[in-house]
Amino acid sequence: MSELLTLGEPIVTFMAKDVDQGLIDSINYYKFLGGAELNVLIGASRLGHTTDYISQVGHDPLGQFAIQEIQKYGVGHQYISEDPVNWTAFQLKELISQGDPQTYNFRRNSAAAHLSPDKIDQIDFSEVKMVHLSGIFPAISDQAEQTFRYFAKTVVERGIRTTFDPNLRPALWASSEKMIQTINDLAKYGEIILPGINEGEILVGTRDPEKIADFYLNNSDLTQTIVVKLGAAGAYVKNKNGSSYVVEGFHVEKVVDTVGAGDGFALGLITGLLEGLSVEQAVIRANAVGALQVQTMGDNDGYPDQQQLTQFLTHK
Repeated sequence: MSELLTLGEPIVTFMAKDVDQGLIDSINYYKFLGGAELNVLIGASRLGHTTDYISQVGHDPLGQFAIQEIQKYGVGHQYISEDPVNWTAFQLKELISQGDPQTYNFRRNSAAAHLSPDKIDQIDFSEVKMVHLSGIFPAISDQAEQTFRYFAKTVVERGIRTTFDPNLRPALWASSEKMIQTINDLAKYGEIILPGINEGEILVGTRDPEKIADFYLNNSDLTQTIVVKLGAAGAYVKNKNGSSYVVEGFHVEKVVDTVGAGDGFALGLITGLLEGLSVEQAVIRANAVGALQVQTMGDNDGYPDQQQLTQFLTHK
């Protein structure tokens, strides 16, 4: 039984060790586990919260590696099923000295893409306090979108608090029109929605945080709060009652890699709310976790434990 649940696809990543060589010329790689939704659970577990991950892996070495790593991180794996036919998703990721690294995904027709809605019926929701929803999983296949909708509907009907991160991955969608239409429809399941300002420009057609917030507040009766991520500037928050404010970000001397920062923001917010913080206090924590993550190379290496988080917040 867990406080926090999410549905997603674990990605086994092979990262190049050769700096600035690109994926074609690199010959040395190391292997680690990633996936946006999983990152949130890893970070929440590191902060002492109980978590469970809903997914499906293949009957292959990468699938066994994924489960092994998930166990190592302390994330619950009882809802991860095994597909005897389809393989576990993986990706290649380049190592660069600055900017965002190029990745190449092998996830079409993966095991997770075949996860069926009947798996959701096996979940014990009795102790679940929050569910994190992400726009990545419904993008990987029509089957995944169907399962995602069934999961989100089940959660909302049970009155469980939800967060929704658009997590746009244009390469996974058939078209930008399909992506925008589907993501904005799925956002209706989120009580708290976490778009980045760049995502807002794509999904809503504006970089104005207030206009982005107003769109999603008017998109669903369920939605109560919008937190627009502004990068280094922090976050803009607007509530259903019309109140709004900006929570400033934390200064970082050197940004090493931005991968995982958005997931860090989400886990910081979610764990703050689970611990009884106000939304504003939770957003401060979210900014802090995001700032810690951009100073590390991996997808989730910068996520702190409670002592590290307290130390960071105390000295800032």
